[in-house]
Amino acid sequence: MHAAVLEKYGRFEWKQVERPEIADNEALIKVTYAGICGSDQHIFKGEFHPRSPVPFIPGHEFAGTIAETGPEVKNFHTGDIVAVDPIIWCGKCPACQRKHYPACTSLKLLGVDMNGGFGEYINVPESMLYRIDPSIPARHAALVEVLSIGFHACSRAKVQTGDTVVIWGAGKVGQSILQAVRTKTMNTVILVDILDKRLDLAKKHFPDIFTINAGKVKPVDRIKEITNGKGADIAFEAVGHFSEIPGVVNPVRGCIQSIRGAGTVCVLGLGDEPVPLLMKELIWKEAVILTSRVSHGEFAETIKNLEKGTLKPDALVTDILDPADIQHGFEMLEEEPENHLKILLKFA
Repeated sequence: MHAAVLEKYGRFEWKQVERPEIADNEALIKVTYAGICGSDQHIFKGEFHPRSPVPFIPGHEFAGTIAETGPEVKNFHTGDIVAVDPIIWCGKCPACQRKHYPACTSLKLLGVDMNGGFGEYINVPESMLYRIDPSIPARHAALVEVLSIGFHACSRAKVQTGDTVVIWGAGKVGQSILQAVRTKTMNTVILVDILDKRLDLAKKHFPDIFTINAGKVKPVDRIKEITNGKGADIAFEAVGHFSEIPGVVNPVRGCIQSIRGAGTVCVLGLGDEPVPLLMKELIWKEAVILTSRVSHGEFAETIKNLEKGTLKPDALVTDILDPADIQHGFEMLEEEPENHLKILLKFA
């Protein structure tokens, strides 16, 4: 088979590799589509070293068709269309003992800690498979993982009907949160970013939301104006690495300032920079600040919403490339982030 192998940081090669053999409890998946994630961009640049040593095959957002099953696989059959939950937890640490698997102290992911879905085939345990109805387009099946991150964030923040929500960051994760939020509340939703093209992309598919360019307008002031001085019920931070803007607080502090009293801030951005906060701004509101990482069984909820047509997955996709062009895809994301959001690799 062929696979996109990260031979060294910053350099992919589309090359012949051995097709994996399956264990008794595994299925062999013929990959149809795989998505390039923000984490993949960090891996590409070597920022996950030594967690993701080269050479290896990345890719943790993917879907495909079962080509073969091991004798212990009971609930899936050859020809089934599946999405793959890439998360592997230890089951033994204090978090796992409490069934809080995203907080596993030795959490691993396919395509991050071991070979993943940027190849024509991959072997996957049955426990990681979710069946996809044939009515769902194959390209949408590959988005289940990133969309599930949005649903998990909504679960962590306890988004309810009637909530007003502000999302800082209109990248892949921020737009996935937007998708999930719109299945929970039809009240005011505000999206903040510094790239007009990303804001315009969201507005095109969700015309009822408010958008704010933090490089042109002071976002907290505008959020207060939109909410008639009350602030949002919930603010999500999905920026991570942020550009400092004179006169504008960092995104996490902006979230704190933009919520109402007793509101909630949910932080997802994986920035490496220290984030200065003024804790009394949070304490005065007796607000809650929490975090969200990966997903926790939300694949089923995401797939159900895809079947119902309540999501707009194509709003995330800006490009579809042949996997042999993967190097160009990563360069596009690095050089022109304003023009590219989610790039899918079409394998079949």
